[in-house]
Amino acid sequence: MAVWIQAQQLQGDALHQMQSLYGQHFPIEVRHYLSHWIESQLWDAIDLENPQEEFKAKRLLDSLIQELQNKAEHQVGEDGFLLKIKLGHYANQLKSTYDRCPLELVRCIKHILYTEQRLVREATNSSSPVGGMLDSMSQKYQQINQAFEELRLLTQDTENDLRKLQHNQEYFIIQYQESLRIQAQLSSLAALPPADRQLREPTLLSKRATVEAWLTREANTLQKYRLDLAEKHQKTLQLLRKQQTIILDDELIQWKRRQQLAGNGGPPEGGLDILQSWCEKLAETIWQNRQQIRRAEHLRQQLPIPGPIEELLNELNSTITDIISALVTSTFIIEKQPPQVLKTQTKFAATVRLLVGGKLNVHMNPPQVKATIISEQQAKALLKNENTRNDSSGEILNNNCVMEYHQTTGTLSAHFRNMSLKRIKRSDRRGAESVTEEKFTILFESQFSVGKCFLDDTVTLTFELHTLSLPVVVIVHGSQDNNATATVLWDNAFAEPGRVPFLVPDKVLWPQLCDAINMKYKAEVQSNRGLSEENLVFLAQKAFSSSSNNPDDYRSMTMTWSQFNRESLPGRNFTFWQWFDGVMELTKKHLKPHWNDGAILGFVNKQQAQDMLMSKPNGTFLLRFSDSEIGGITIAWVAENPNKAGERMVWNLMPYTTKDFSIRSLADRISDLNHLLFLYPDKPKDEVFSKYYTPVQNCLGFEANPDPTSGNPTYMDQGASPAPVNHHHPYNIADPILDAEGEFDLDDTMDVARHVEELLRRPVESQWGGQQS
Repeated sequence: MAVWIQAQQLQGDALHQMQSLYGQHFPIEVRHYLSHWIESQLWDAIDLENPQEEFKAKRLLDSLIQELQNKAEHQVGEDGFLLKIKLGHYANQLKSTYDRCPLELVRCIKHILYTEQRLVREATNSSSPVGGMLDSMSQKYQQINQAFEELRLLTQDTENDLRKLQHNQEYFIIQYQESLRIQAQLSSLAALPPADRQLREPTLLSKRATVEAWLTREANTLQKYRLDLAEKHQKTLQLLRKQQTIILDDELIQWKRRQQLAGNGGPPEGGLDILQSWCEKLAETIWQNRQQIRRAEHLRQQLPIPGPIEELLNELNSTITDIISALVTSTFIIEKQPPQVLKTQTKFAATVRLLVGGKLNVHMNPPQVKATIISEQQAKALLKNENTRNDSSGEILNNNCVMEYHQTTGTLSAHFRNMSLKRIKRSDRRGAESVTEEKFTILFESQFSVGKCFLDDTVTLTFELHTLSLPVVVIVHGSQDNNATATVLWDNAFAEPGRVPFLVPDKVLWPQLCDAINMKYKAEVQSNRGLSEENLVFLAQKAFSSSSNNPDDYRSMTMTWSQFNRESLPGRNFTFWQWFDGVMELTKKHLKPHWNDGAILGFVNKQQAQDMLMSKPNGTFLLRFSDSEIGGITIAWVAENPNKAGERMVWNLMPYTTKDFSIRSLADRISDLNHLLFLYPDKPKDEVFSKYYTPVQNCLGFEANPDPTSGNPTYMDQGASPAPVNHHHPYNIADPILDAEGEFDLDDTMDVARHVEELLRRPVESQWGGQQS
């Protein structure tokens, strides 16, 4: 949505130009309400000049209409009703306009996006990060497309030269046959009388001399043509290799890196359509040039002329075979990775895809793909080309799949739907390494041949393909998931491209780790609210047992893998990661709306909470994650000390955990505690939490709606409170639920909650004397 947000801020003539892009052909409301969807589609992957791309355009049109209809269905209220009708009308309008010519829709949207980007870029002078990024990306794509155009022109040029060479060679052969005929006539003169021989011989000798002089000259010309053609092919192959390096070693590697980071919760890696279109263009250009080189070789065989051309053609053949081999083997990729934490006896899926499969017509004889699990050591040996064919580290069920060609998308892929790891064979572990630190990988292998259907009728190339999944950690029980996830997180975050499997640094800078855990946190909690600088300082204090509140003090500090998830935190029986993962799990399952609302400070220690609350009115409270318990959150609040008149103190509840929230939600528990009045710093609690309260039902089953401002609690308020409520003296230090340090005892709290639940399940009349709230 970045472009559209900036486009709306345009002013003056730029704004007028932007508005003029829209009309009945594409309403501006569609651009507005579907901005995120529109900007996330790969419009550039569709070649507008290729009629065969129409099915892709039709797919995008159908998706656009579906998105509009979905948006319309979710409109509510009076204004929503009008918008619902409007969006539904636009959906029908776009369908009727572009259904028969979907490529025109693509052309229209591409024009709109390019123009918007240009206007935004000009308005910001590319100074903003987004503007610069868009500029950089469009520049990169433009360079790739320009290189393809240059390759097309070079290939067309060599095709023209080849035809000219063939024409000249054919004429040369005709003249050569003429010289042979003249020579035969001269030889036949010996049988003639001397007078006749003297009469005819000078003419024939003159003709022979002329033809031979022409042949000598033309032979040199043909040799020059052949050398010039070979040099042009060398130039083409040089550019072809450079273009292939950019696409495979830059763009495809970046896609794989994005895929790896997506495993940590990063943004989706993006579709492969544009990469496939580039790879198919490479394959097509390689095919055309290889055919030309083969034809040039055939012409040389027809008319051998001494010189270096034979060696040059052999070199060109070898080079282009290397190029096509690199293209095919590099474009055998894993589109959908298997789960990186892999539990035995559990079904899992994966998809592999050959990006040039359609162009190679591989589907005419569909190859089979086999999946095997191998160890880190076996993966190293495989990449060193050591023979590991029969080695595996376990048994995968349903591990064979035939590649299928999907006509509508033009993709060749194998979708493993029902694989299951039956058993795993572990290696000897080193030192403190646990089973959840041991890495495996799924090896996908295939083999196929490409013959006359792609190259020519005499040469067949056989390709043996393999690709490795991202590292997987195998577990046998759910209790191992936490530590296995830590191994995967560290590997995904800090792996270097082209590494030896599966080496990762043992220590990383703290800011690097912050990026990784923030990415993971936002993805797991499914929130745009990530970890703030204050949150990260709190985590640094916990990780390094430090008391500094200055973020700069941690920027150059490093954290080792052992500190992350091997050594327990001081005075605790859990690691830094185990504590952090517990926070994520609790927030994801029970606290997400409150975290998104900013109601949970969370990453605050006990002393900080006390300092913050003591400057606030009585009844002010905050929510912080427990330091002492994995996956716990506690409520801290300020109130009078009942044992010392005029003195105030901060109280802390024993932590609530998933077990507690499966009985009663956080919002309801806060509602139950009448002594909690203001969420830090000063928001009335009902203003923040009332929308999450569970509606109370009376004996007839109707919802009761007590006035939250009346100060008269319902029986549910009182009954579910973890401590008896006394409005004049709300805290009784002798109460068994409060300990001497001002914390509730968790077991007693749970007993009260269970007792309340039992009460609420009984008929209201018998329990409450017929009273209704």
